[in-house]
Amino acid sequence: MKTIAKSCGNNVACHTNVYFFNPENISIGNNVSIHPMCYIDASGGIEIGSDVSIAHGNTIMSATHAYENVYIPIADQGIVLKKVVIKDNVWLGAKATIVCGVTIHSGSIVGANSVITKDTLPNSIVGGVPAKVIKYRGGEPL
Repeated sequence: MKTIAKSCGNNVACHTNVYFFNPENISIGNNVSIHPMCYIDASGGIEIGSDVSIAHGNTIMSATHAYENVYIPIADQGIVLKKVVIKDNVWLGAKATIVCGVTIHSGSIVGANSVITKDTLPNSIVGGVPAKVIKYRGGEPL
């Protein structure tokens, strides 16, 4: 990762069968693990903090299709780029999907098979499609 990413910290484990699209737009902190079968599209930029665990099968997208104009085919409307930020001390459970423009705040846990369509709160545990807060680590948020 140190040779292809925008920046890459120490103790970063990127397992086999991880697909990076535009890895030059990814910044990764220290103590990060990215497990097999992840798809990471950094077209719009991705920032991954330190002490982050990304379980197998995650999809992280920093681009999406433009679709607003009903008179133009979706395929002809181009794409929208929005950065994804994953802050420190985050665990993304297996097969989660993170869409563009989302921030996963520090201390958050994303449940397996969840779809994250909006920012999480710090120390929240979220899950579902679309993901909702299940509870908070250490009690209610401050």
